[in-house]
Amino acid sequence: MMKPRALAAAMFCLFAASTAAHADDDIFSNGHVDGDLRLYNFNRLYDSKTVPNASAFSVGALINAQTGTFLTGFSVGGSFATVNSLGTHSSELAKIDTTLAGPNNSIGTFSQAYLQYQNGMFLFRGGYQYLADDPWMGNNDSRIIPSSYNALKVQITPLPGWNLFAVREYSWKSRTSYEMYADNLYYPSKYDGDSMYGNNGSLPLHARSAPGTWEGGTTYVNGGLNAQLRYYDFMHFARTAYAVGSYVIDTGSGFNPVIGAQYLAQNDGSDNRFTETDTKLFGTAGNHVKSRVIGGDIGVVIPNGRFDIFYNKVAHEEGAVGGGALISPYTSNYGTDPLFTTSMIRGLIEAGPGRAWKGKFTYDLFDKKLELTTAYAKYMTYFRGNSHDLYFDVIYHLDGALKGLTLRNRWELSNGGIDNLNPTNKTFVYNRLMIDYKF
Repeated sequence: MMKPRALAAAMFCLFAASTAAHADDDIFSNGHVDGDLRLYNFNRLYDSKTVPNASAFSVGALINAQTGTFLTGFSVGGSFATVNSLGTHSSELAKIDTTLAGPNNSIGTFSQAYLQYQNGMFLFRGGYQYLADDPWMGNNDSRIIPSSYNALKVQITPLPGWNLFAVREYSWKSRTSYEMYADNLYYPSKYDGDSMYGNNGSLPLHARSAPGTWEGGTTYVNGGLNAQLRYYDFMHFARTAYAVGSYVIDTGSGFNPVIGAQYLAQNDGSDNRFTETDTKLFGTAGNHVKSRVIGGDIGVVIPNGRFDIFYNKVAHEEGAVGGGALISPYTSNYGTDPLFTTSMIRGLIEAGPGRAWKGKFTYDLFDKKLELTTAYAKYMTYFRGNSHDLYFDVIYHLDGALKGLTLRNRWELSNGGIDNLNPTNKTFVYNRLMIDYKF
């Protein structure tokens, strides 16, 4: 497997060579550059008397570039991200919200460096890349640097709205990592030198590395129907079948009912990384991986808004790792999984087997310049007790001379639970201020 720096160098050389060899194709003028300038200020506020509040501030830039096509479909792309706390981090590690950009004052990294071929219905992309819209290996883009993956992807689009795809992922880069590593969020921080923070970290430092993931599936969008079927082999972690779909019924009245369903089934034998290291999730080891998840959504789309009631159940499984815990190598502890009831802070992946329901209301004002969201979620879990989350999200998009500038504040309160779900089982408030300028 190509090392991170070697792959980046190879992509650069390929780009330079293609530029020289195909200047007549004008790949520069037909290329594309975009990006984000960002400022984030995070505050974790605890009622606990033994855990100090934590905060983090960072400014950063994310630059994406892709050439025009050459040789009837080839192009080269890349992304570079840099962040800096401007020396605002506390001298005490416990008082730094390391999930934003880790404990250091700055990060600079190539998050994408890929070769792409696209012609008609066929797409191939290889190298460092974002797996856009992948529910279980996504960008996790709630911080400054998105998660990215060293992967090969093939996709065919037989009809508009219908995609068939396959992915082989070899390693990944977390939101606080400098390079690609053969690990995931179940490995401890600094595993193999990885500066990975905000992770689950249950595995021991001596655990064998993660060999990556095979994925295949299909997605279909047509009118009010949105459906997908995916299979993942998170090798030596869990084999996962996932299906989700929703349908918006167009009544012509402006009030359109929504129905949705979700199903996931996981299995893995005794040779996975949890069983071979006797690792416990939620205080429970097991001799195999097994998880079963169902979910439902009933809602209504209204003029300028939408209201939904969601439900999920993760079944308790005796003898399984974590008592039936859902294994999610690239979202665990990030709170970015696609389960209907996941909140900003956490969901059933982080709270463990059990049931949850969630009510969510979104509304737009001033021609969608102002977006308002509020949600309430209740979790009833086997190992971590009962808890609830209250959420508010305000987004304002500026226009005119400031078009592209977005102001956003997300606030969530988590209360309840047992076994230190929140520090010393007290109230936890998380506030995230984000200012973003897209160009």
